[in-house]
Amino acid sequence: MKSITIKGSERESVGKVATKAIRNAGAVPCVLYGGDQPVHFSADERAFKNLVYTPNAHTVVIEVGDGQSYNAILQDIQVHPVTDKILHIDFFQLFDNKEITMEVPVQITGVSPGVLLGGVLRLNTRKLKVKALPKDLPDFIEANISGLEMGNKLYVTKLVSEKYRLIHPDNTVVCQVRISRAAMKAAQEAAKAAKVPAAKKKK
Repeated sequence: MKSITIKGSERESVGKVATKAIRNAGAVPCVLYGGDQPVHFSADERAFKNLVYTPNAHTVVIEVGDGQSYNAILQDIQVHPVTDKILHIDFFQLFDNKEITMEVPVQITGVSPGVLLGGVLRLNTRKLKVKALPKDLPDFIEANISGLEMGNKLYVTKLVSEKYRLIHPDNTVVCQVRISRAAMKAAQEAAKAAKVPAAKKKK
């Protein structure tokens, strides 16, 4: 999985006054959990642009000065309800020998025969929860729709991998090909047309 580097500074004070001062300076107060002790730090709000405002998933390298760096993932984010300004971010530290669970985007590949016949592809879930070692975390989950006919569904059981596990029930639908209104209308008209000759024969 691709990684983004965030350069920040450790916080000596974590009180409300200090937190407000950090935000007023255009920075975001953050906490890194998962290690022996939480690491409180702050970073320029612009540093999170490619991490927060994107549909892609990334791991993070957090550099806090003095040569200290941590591998992590974004765990939680708080934004202002009106301005969408980032108020606080929680990170979770990664370790090479410990599995981690995170959401990874779904990427559709292939061409569905059902869609070619007029069906509509519906993506039921845009992200899936994956559990894996940090080195095995995928950039995305590939969902191949080449075998989907009209009315078919693609379940998570078809997306298995030796490198990671999907944390979802087996009956979770990733995507499906639904019959469009136009296709349904065409089928109804075809059925009516087929009934007319049959009715004439009875006469």
